[in-house]
Amino acid sequence: MIGDVQCMAIEAVTKISGRAVPVAGADVDTDRIIPARFLKCVTFDDLAEGLFYDERFDSEGISKGHSIDNSKFSGASIMVVGPNFGCGSSREHAPQSIKRFGFDAIVGVSYAEIFFGNSTNLGMPCVSLTESENEELMQLVEQNPEAELSLNLESMKLNFAGKEFTITMPDGAREALVSGKWDAIAELVENMDQIDAVADSLAYV
Repeated sequence: MIGDVQCMAIEAVTKISGRAVPVAGADVDTDRIIPARFLKCVTFDDLAEGLFYDERFDSEGISKGHSIDNSKFSGASIMVVGPNFGCGSSREHAPQSIKRFGFDAIVGVSYAEIFFGNSTNLGMPCVSLTESENEELMQLVEQNPEAELSLNLESMKLNFAGKEFTITMPDGAREALVSGKWDAIAELVENMDQIDAVADSLAYV
């Protein structure tokens, strides 16, 4: 027996809806998403407090008026970002801080590959629009902060303020999310019986 681990259900991610907040700018790197000094942690539990910290606060801790702190976007759970989001270092803390702040999905143009993969592994889809559509959506969110944005990973459609967009994402990531196979660790836990059976059949275990 490898271990007595309680199984956790993995939920399929097919539809996400909620209010949105625009985070403008191209090439927003992981150091801007979560400054390096917040990486000194044993767990990811408290990373939400460091999200965009240097973008949001000055050296005295006074708000700079970042969009995620704007009351008109209060309660937003979907972030609309610019091109090449999550570039820079490969720190897993960046998507962790976004997820733990309360975001369930990211809409943008393009993403750094490792950031995209780490986000998918959290069940937090990163979907893409063309650059012109992304700019249009940013403007719509600014104009309609109370409106609900809906993502459908089965139809690959995004709906917001009466406008429908076609979204894209790599097939492998989409399949992992809609089939509920995005969490590799949870999949291992769910299959502990099979793992134990294989381990018992091996003479060297």
